[in-house]
Amino acid sequence: MPPALTLPDGRRLALDAAPLLMGIVNITPDSFSDGGMLRNAADAIAHGEKLAADGADIIDIGGESTRPGHAPLDAATELGRVLPVIKGLRERIATPLSIDSWKAEVAQAALAAGASIVNDVWGAQRDPAIAGVAARHGAPIILMHNRETIDPALDILSDVLRFLERSISIALAVGVPREQIVVDPGIGLFGKTPEQSVRLIRELGRLRELGCPILLGASRKSVIGVITGQSVPAERVIGSVAAHLYGATQGAAIIRAHDIGQHAQAFKVWAAISQPLESRP
Repeated sequence: MPPALTLPDGRRLALDAAPLLMGIVNITPDSFSDGGMLRNAADAIAHGEKLAADGADIIDIGGESTRPGHAPLDAATELGRVLPVIKGLRERIATPLSIDSWKAEVAQAALAAGASIVNDVWGAQRDPAIAGVAARHGAPIILMHNRETIDPALDILSDVLRFLERSISIALAVGVPREQIVVDPGIGLFGKTPEQSVRLIRELGRLRELGCPILLGASRKSVIGVITGQSVPAERVIGSVAAHLYGATQGAAIIRAHDIGQHAQAFKVWAAISQPLESRP
């Protein structure tokens, strides 16, 4: 049977073809790219519906910004932002939903409300109980590398591998099967210089050593701005697509992006070109 993520309702998301596309719904006033764009639950639900129509395989819903200097959020406020959106989208679309949070309390409520995947930007190391939440619900968990500080002298690839090994151990210890664990190198200002982020994209294939599917999320990130000279995040779409296409050649199984329509078009072309000649119609 081909590799897949199994959702709590029994559905399987195949990981053997072109990468799955994860669309981003940020219900935050202070996210780096789209903070304040979605002013209320109705706006966020409409945006999620559009992402699904544009080709998203997963909709990732977050209520707390993760940009540097963001204001910490308590679980109650975060849940007040995300739960109406999860419930609204669950009523309108069949696309699986993920909850973008590091808090076990938020993940528990989100999964109970209809989310299917946990996406933790701290790799179950800030609130390890979140791994147990995923295990009890039978939900896949995405474990991302993160750092409190930037160290330009750090061997970032080694640091990412060691960090994610610890994260995987936490998840395995509470019953999350390895095939339900996705790893993410944490591209951008998650304790990394632009040069370190570039290296992680270039050597993304090394993460296959961990034995888990890989998620790549370079969408509109500062590293794309450094490379292209585009200071406005919304103007970094083409650069983001380029980074993600390269990541797919290195084994990325999931691409997390703001601009799903453009990514869907790019990956359709990529899949057609990369398809073996003998299997073409």
